[in-house]
Amino acid sequence: MEIVICKTKKEASRKAADMIAKLVKENPKCVLGLATGSTPVEMYDCLAKDVKAKKISFKNVKSWNLDEYYGLAPTHDQSYRYFMNENFFDKIDIKKSNTHVLNGLAKDWRKECAAYEAQIKKAGGIDLQVLGIGSDGHIAFNEPGSSLASRTRIVYLTPQTIKDNARFFKKASDVPVSALSMGVGTICEAKKVVLLAFGKNKADAVKGMVEGGMSQFCTASALQAHNDAWVFCDEEAASKLKLKKFYAWRSEIEMKG
Repeated sequence: MEIVICKTKKEASRKAADMIAKLVKENPKCVLGLATGSTPVEMYDCLAKDVKAKKISFKNVKSWNLDEYYGLAPTHDQSYRYFMNENFFDKIDIKKSNTHVLNGLAKDWRKECAAYEAQIKKAGGIDLQVLGIGSDGHIAFNEPGSSLASRTRIVYLTPQTIKDNARFFKKASDVPVSALSMGVGTICEAKKVVLLAFGKNKADAVKGMVEGGMSQFCTASALQAHNDAWVFCDEEAASKLKLKKFYAWRSEIEMKG
């Protein structure tokens, strides 16, 4: 796991975007795993600017998103399909038919999740997976206690996650209590992982992920066993890391290489 510590969220977002842009240039038909939430928005904006400047093209890229609220239609303004269209897909030249988000209205969630896994496998697997991290250390909707070998499935949200996401809804009671989500095992099969973390409220989660023991109580800690995982964070999110100076020195060497 490489930890890239930047002075600002803007700098970290640009560096993460550069890593994705490099992959797209090298492999125009790559498969991306994408995340929602406020954390990756600035990174998506950087990539959209790259497309506008004709530096890269997503015309032949395929994508699979991490998760979707269960019970929300794709047209709901808080669904993750709606989010991705508004914040990324509508700003770039990707074919909508090449973008995949779990169906929050699926009558048979088991069938939906199994089909999603099969689609990813058929596409050759995910080349690069984008992640955020929850304040309790979760990735996607894999709450504390989720198996580190878990696959795409229905999950139930913790009170903390519902509280964290309530700011996007009119009231907390409007937040769905369950979601369909890629599992930790699914995520860790991606060839490369790029995780973004910003702000003081993510400092404990980042410390647990990087320097804590690998545990289902901090599902992001599973990335310790990944052979190509990159964490892009600002100084606040990295503030509780004991070895932050070493990480900064090492990542500088790795990125130059």
